[in-house]
Amino acid sequence: MSDSPYILYGMSASLYTGKARAYLIHHGVPFIERGAGHPQFTQEIVPQIGRWIIPVLVTPGGHIIQDGADIIDYLDAQGFSRNPVIPAGPLLRAVSHLFELFGGEGLLRPAMHYRWNFDSDNLDFLRVNFSEAFPPGLDAAQQSAMFDHSSGRMRKAGNAFGVSADTAPAIEASYAVCLSLLEAHFSQSYYLLGGHPTLGDYGLMNGLYAHLSRDPHPSMIMKRRAPRVFAWTERMNRHGRDDHNIAGAPDGLFTALPGTLIALMQFIAADFLPEMTAHTAFINDWLAAQDSIPAGPMERILGFAAFDWHGQPIKTAVMPYRSWLIQRLQDHYDGCIPEDRARIDALFNDTGLSALLTERLTRRVERAGNREVWGASSA
Repeated sequence: MSDSPYILYGMSASLYTGKARAYLIHHGVPFIERGAGHPQFTQEIVPQIGRWIIPVLVTPGGHIIQDGADIIDYLDAQGFSRNPVIPAGPLLRAVSHLFELFGGEGLLRPAMHYRWNFDSDNLDFLRVNFSEAFPPGLDAAQQSAMFDHSSGRMRKAGNAFGVSADTAPAIEASYAVCLSLLEAHFSQSYYLLGGHPTLGDYGLMNGLYAHLSRDPHPSMIMKRRAPRVFAWTERMNRHGRDDHNIAGAPDGLFTALPGTLIALMQFIAADFLPEMTAHTAFINDWLAAQDSIPAGPMERILGFAAFDWHGQPIKTAVMPYRSWLIQRLQDHYDGCIPEDRARIDALFNDTGLSALLTERLTRRVERAGNREVWGASSA
């Protein structure tokens, strides 16, 4: 473990930077943060990665790590974790992987909806935050033009995640339920699985922090309807644990899952599982149609999959990165002894999530050189 500072390239407004930053702060990793407009990022880091994407961590030795999951895995292996980020208990580890997936991917619809469909409340705030990704030296007109271009791309990305005028009422109703369930859970627990954060907490920081707790419009919704969830986002960005009291909250991780956590898992089954099973089927069909599997880095989006979401048909972008996150859960499950697999089976069956364990790609998604690549056949 080095005392030299790591460098985190990201943005205050970035959904995925929130996951990595929270780990760095909470576990006391020495680091400095630079905006994605920093010349070193655009001139040196981006060419090495092969695409503009954040977050990126540069180690004191010059090693480049892109992606929040990879960053946390790397730092955890270096011994920075003050408490076990990956739970030792097989059941809790499976749950943590589930929420890592849901927090980063399952909350994209409300995150994008509440950011880009309330301009009167959000736009001035976002203009300031997005300037962190602009090259230095731009005048006001240039910054305005660059923001218009960037925000336009993000609005299109929202459409790709299923955000539209037609889906807006369902997005808001779904998010209201999610907030209520999270509020109930954090009224009796400091973190997702008890007394310290795990991978699931850092995954939830993707969706719940930069967009939904910081942007002005959704921030007020969270503060009014779910103040304990807002307090959790602040707790996640502190070094160590605060002294705030939550009556009856455990100091360690749960020995038995509370009903509030079971309810959240059931919500994920209803709200997010249909999308993931549709994406798995789409990728398998896509793979079957290929004469040969392309070598090298894959496209971030393979196409669009159709599924029913809260009573209406929608299509969303199919991103193999999500399948890689699901594989983290499946690989853990496969590595468990039979007795532990049986416990995970029982929990995921009871909460309606068993398809995440059983429905699999015919070919693995791997990460190499900070990019997603096709791996071996899953057979």
